[in-house]
Amino acid sequence: MERAARAIDDAVDLIGRVAAWFCFGLVLVMAGNVLARYGFSAGTVWAQELEWHLMSPIALIGMSYALRHGEHVRVDVLYARFAPRTQAVVDILSAFAAIVVAALIIHFSMRYVGQSFAQGEGSANPGGIPYRWALKALIPVGFALLALQSLASLLHAAIRLRTA
Repeated sequence: MERAARAIDDAVDLIGRVAAWFCFGLVLVMAGNVLARYGFSAGTVWAQELEWHLMSPIALIGMSYALRHGEHVRVDVLYARFAPRTQAVVDILSAFAAIVVAALIIHFSMRYVGQSFAQGEGSANPGGIPYRWALKALIPVGFALLALQSLASLLHAAIRLRTA
């Protein structure tokens, strides 16, 4: 169990570090848009759309990375007072709930992504980014990664519960 959990943790760390580069790209694109708009009274729809095309992978991949490093939202005022065994049980239940929610979102998003791909969906705006389906495809990918990281969290909590 420990090896499987560590392998998932390592994969999420690697993918999270790659996603961090999207943050750098987003900063560059936004700075370029601001400079073009206010410095030269110019701008493009494509560059503005690229901002949220970069934001989506940051959020969808970042949620797994945040969970991996304990940066997710939790009521620590209560959790910190629990005994280690109770904390492990809470972690198991919350990881299981996250897996269920992620599986539901993956299930329901597949048709949405499939329709977008089949239509070759692109931007509705002239001069926009043509491959909107690729961005939508990140929804099931991001939630699959969240489900995997939740599984790793569940395994870690089960180990803690067993040894507590």
